[in-house]
Amino acid sequence: AGCRRALPAALGRAVRGRAAGPSRRAVSTSWCPVGAAFDAKQQQQLRGGAAGRETGLFGVPELSCPEGFQEAQDKALQESEQLVQKACSTPPGPETVMIFDQLSDALCRVADLADFVKIAHPDFAFREAAEEACRNIGTVVEKLNTDVELCQSLRRLLADEVVMSSLDPETRRVAELFMFDFEISGIHLDEEKRKKAVNLNVRILDLCNEFLTGAHLPNKIDKHVLPEHIRYNFTAEGNYLQVAGLHADCPDDLVREAAYKIFLYPNAEQLSRLEELLASRNSLAQLVGYDTFAHRALQGTMAKTPETVTQFLEKLSDQLSKRTQKDFEMMTKMKMKLNPQNSKLMPWDHPYYSGVLRAERYNIDPGLYCPFFSLGACMEGLNSLFSRLLGISLYAEQTQRGEVWSEDVRKLAVVHETEGLLGYIYCDFFQRPDKPHQDCHFTVRGGRLKENGEYQLPVVVLMLSLPHSARGTPTLLSPGMMENLFHEMGHAMHSMLGRTRYQHVTGTRCPTDFAEVPSILMEYFANDYRVVNQFARHYKTGQPLPKTMVSRLCESKKVCAAADMQLQVFYAALDQIYHGKHPLKKSTTELLKETQEKVYGLPYVPNTAWQLRFSHLVGYGAKYYSYLMSRAVASMVWKQCFAQDPFDRAMGERYRREMLAHGGGKEPILMVQGMLQKSPSVEDFVDALVSDLDQDFETFIMDS
Repeated sequence: AGCRRALPAALGRAVRGRAAGPSRRAVSTSWCPVGAAFDAKQQQQLRGGAAGRETGLFGVPELSCPEGFQEAQDKALQESEQLVQKACSTPPGPETVMIFDQLSDALCRVADLADFVKIAHPDFAFREAAEEACRNIGTVVEKLNTDVELCQSLRRLLADEVVMSSLDPETRRVAELFMFDFEISGIHLDEEKRKKAVNLNVRILDLCNEFLTGAHLPNKIDKHVLPEHIRYNFTAEGNYLQVAGLHADCPDDLVREAAYKIFLYPNAEQLSRLEELLASRNSLAQLVGYDTFAHRALQGTMAKTPETVTQFLEKLSDQLSKRTQKDFEMMTKMKMKLNPQNSKLMPWDHPYYSGVLRAERYNIDPGLYCPFFSLGACMEGLNSLFSRLLGISLYAEQTQRGEVWSEDVRKLAVVHETEGLLGYIYCDFFQRPDKPHQDCHFTVRGGRLKENGEYQLPVVVLMLSLPHSARGTPTLLSPGMMENLFHEMGHAMHSMLGRTRYQHVTGTRCPTDFAEVPSILMEYFANDYRVVNQFARHYKTGQPLPKTMVSRLCESKKVCAAADMQLQVFYAALDQIYHGKHPLKKSTTELLKETQEKVYGLPYVPNTAWQLRFSHLVGYGAKYYSYLMSRAVASMVWKQCFAQDPFDRAMGERYRREMLAHGGGKEPILMVQGMLQKSPSVEDFVDALVSDLDQDFETFIMDS
């Protein structure tokens, strides 16, 4: 979420300006209720291109055509050159930090937008132009990160004790973050080593892109290798079959086994990319003074060091072990019942048989829930929750011609009851050809306090993969889709309310192990009957979703949840090993086998290399543990602050004040302390995660 490069902090996070209020725009006559925006009757009215003057993507005039990326890029680079000169000639003071942040903003405004367009725009020419802009700006960023004269201007400020003592805490922190970005890029090295650091960074960027592409490519196999009765499960291409995934939900054990062994079959080129990526990251980390890449990556996070992460994962694994063993025993019994000839539990069985157990024990059929979760109703539910908790409303706004990349994208204005317009959320919710099948949040423009005293409103995109509605019916969400919508909207609210003065630390531009807390916290709201009861109505009858159905759905998620969490611990542990001490003691595949059997418990399958599909190694290198640690914090915040009353306005304001408002402008652990009124230990994190696995006694009795 936000610039994914190591911009000289001069290029990477965003702004938390509580100092300046947002635009006090009154409710516009062009706005309509958010729920209506996703109902078929209203969609024509809100469709981009129906009215208004023509513009470019996100209202950026240059981006009305692919060539506009070159123009936008050239303007950003020209502006950045002027700002670099200004920074180098400005005496030490708060203006130095402001200029660095302007530099960050100038480059991020193009790079962040291009980061989204390169994967989501339906027009290949736009995607290609955005990819080129990302690469060019990324290269400039790496050079700026090793610009000695630019760094000296910041160093003079940090060395001036009198000036530093006069700065407010946020400005001081942002100055230190900019310097940190210089240091991890090797600014302290001699010229030859600085050049090596730049080259390594550029090569790592290329390897990351290549690895991501390779991680999603299908594998082919001669169709005659597979039994004829299962071939129809895979895409035929002449005499070959394409296997593009694990088919984890297929009830046929043989199909899942075949998909697992073929899709995860090692690819020599992809293996070489991974090895070079890990080695290059380690070389860069050691070049700039860190023992390992993990030590470099964890600077400034909640965990702080790889040693703390390892301690967290080991303690969690110990607490999970007995529960995980029971889960595996239940899955094995179920497999024996359904497939007596082959009852040994294998890695391709875990997702399927845990789902079978959930369905059998709680009779959870998504089809029973979907009619209660129309997209319009879910959006109104979010609107109601945010209004009661934070005083915020969502309104749909008509777009101009050329502003959106697909006619089904909706633009939402986020409006506070007293502060006015806070920013915009573009909702790209529906499936289309060539659109990635993933749910995510993108920062397109970070908020910041501009030089003229106005606040630059944040702009984000929420991308989901919802099916289009059938004719005459609204779009209906499964419980999982509804929860994902709440999760991504948690990121969006963080972006809207992390109103920092500086773009570099705005919204979600904060350490990874804190960035997932607001989104995961929203999952707890999505699973609370008091919240769901506000909006879940059958789209035909208006009947509310029965409380028993919500309770059963929540409890079903605890079935085999220990084994699911143990799998995440395994992924996180493997990530730490890969980014730990180099050279690695064994090959990446041998380390996978060893870690899988030690931490996860299910056997490694010969001639497979799951790590080559582990795309999170790119964006979450050495930080995959963040999902677990963020979930632990979110659990503690929910239980202590919202479980008693999920609509508590005073607690909502405290949540905004202590956790959302700072973006990345405050140490993450201090934000957690402010919310919980205590400093959580590793043991607290582990206890929070494990206690979530306990069955609710009331539901247990009711089901019995």
